[in-house]
Amino acid sequence: MKRVKQAFAWVPILILGLVVSSGLCVEKADHASKPERMLSMAPEYPGIVAPQGKEVSMDLFFANKGRTDETLDVKVAQKPDGWKVKIKTYRYAVTGVHVPADDKKSLTFEAVPDKDVGPGDYAFVVDAQTRDGRFKISQKINVTVIGDQEGKEKDQGVKLTTSYPVIRGPSDATFEFSVEVDSRLDKEAVFDLFAQGPKGWEINFKPAYETKFISSLRLKASQNQSIAVQVKPAPNAAAGDYPLTVRVVSGDAKGEANLTVVLTGTYEIEAGTTSGLLSLESRQGQPANVSFYVKNSGTAANSNIKFMTFKPENWKVEFKPEKIDGIEPNGLKQVEMIVTPYEDALVGDYSVGVKVDGEKASKTLEFRVSVKASAAWAWIGIFIILAVILGLLGLFRKLGRR
Repeated sequence: MKRVKQAFAWVPILILGLVVSSGLCVEKADHASKPERMLSMAPEYPGIVAPQGKEVSMDLFFANKGRTDETLDVKVAQKPDGWKVKIKTYRYAVTGVHVPADDKKSLTFEAVPDKDVGPGDYAFVVDAQTRDGRFKISQKINVTVIGDQEGKEKDQGVKLTTSYPVIRGPSDATFEFSVEVDSRLDKEAVFDLFAQGPKGWEINFKPAYETKFISSLRLKASQNQSIAVQVKPAPNAAAGDYPLTVRVVSGDAKGEANLTVVLTGTYEIEAGTTSGLLSLESRQGQPANVSFYVKNSGTAANSNIKFMTFKPENWKVEFKPEKIDGIEPNGLKQVEMIVTPYEDALVGDYSVGVKVDGEKASKTLEFRVSVKASAAWAWIGIFIILAVILGLLGLFRKLGRR
């Protein structure tokens, strides 16, 4: 009895070992599914409007989605005359950055204009390159400098300011800007609110921290108040930068603010059969085929689409192709699934689940597989029935003679 208890004492340890080893296997599989090397660089704000004489500063984001640690040399490859530029951390100017596998890093891009730099559009180009020269990334940053006179023309009697003029997110999201309206008038006034944006977009104004929509705002002399600008993109809007203009008007007093929505696109997958039926018939140990489609119904490209199955034990499920490298928006791919039931599977209906797993979206299908009896058993059954009939006929004839 003591030995039995000692044997059972090892059971929790064995279970824990199996759980840990299975977790390691999943982690290794996820790691192996990633590309060997994949790098990206993106500026926080690719387009900026700045007052004359003000410096420009923003983050540069680096992402390593591969399995290899990378070191990048970073530099400002192009800058306008009259600007001093550098790439730095919070303390030092830098010329490179190390990004471990499956990690992200950020640096700061800083541009300081000389006193004689006037209004206009200025373009900067930041280059990043791996030490072996295999990967080269280039990003452009546009800075529009507004002069004092232009600012006065836009802001007469009222001024609009916002701390975050650029917001990014998926195409199906609702964006909200916070705008400060500062009246410079010496009397109370009602300011009408106007917005101009892309066709099909919904732009509404709300008081800060409230849900109701407004079209005007009453301010006392020299009073300021925050309002929210709620922006909803048009359905199926493509990824990209979309400028918006907000205006506040009361008689001759007027103010203007430029906002930007950066859409990263939506990720959505559809899957199914052309007939709409998710069923097929098969026999024990015999393969059966069914075709289904995979459609990218989002507005951003979807890549590295794989297939996972949830099937009965000892069944075999294959796909042709085994995976899809990528599908563009509204693109369609056809996939063939081959299901082979277990040789000793009982006759009946079974469920086979298929998960279409994309980069940022997935879809699950459930197929019903009807396993029929083997044709050999049908012939055996017929033979048995014939033998019984012949036996009965022989018995009747024998009894009839008696």
